[in-house]
Amino acid sequence: MFAPSQEQVRRFFCEAWAKHRDGLPVTPLEALANDWIVQHPEYHEDLADVDAAIAAIYEVEQGRTNPFLHLSMHLSITEQVSIDQPRGIQVAVERLAQRRSSLHEAHHEVMEALGEMVWASQRSGLPFDGEAYIAAVMVRATR
Repeated sequence: MFAPSQEQVRRFFCEAWAKHRDGLPVTPLEALANDWIVQHPEYHEDLADVDAAIAAIYEVEQGRTNPFLHLSMHLSITEQVSIDQPRGIQVAVERLAQRRSSLHEAHHEVMEALGEMVWASQRSGLPFDGEAYIAAVMVRATR
């Protein structure tokens, strides 16, 4: 399993964005990241300075979303959908996106369900519950 450090993740997003801005070739993963970065102009400044990005601390009390966590979740969900893992996530996200008329908005709701699943797993010490995750996304798709 690939487990990059916080610095590696931040450097990846900053470098992908710099390549995009400079019109340089990007890897397929960087292209996916840039697709989401483009949709989040509020993060462009955070991604412009790699040294500042690596040093930045994002605390809940600041009332600000960690752009690297947010973008990483977009990439995780994109990957989950592309391989339908956990099984059923592809259909669930497609239904939610259709219901919201926006894949981007659907992803934001899926992030909530993903976060809930991770939190529950950490709290209980049990493995991720993919079925509960899919069910949570499907519930959102029916509202």
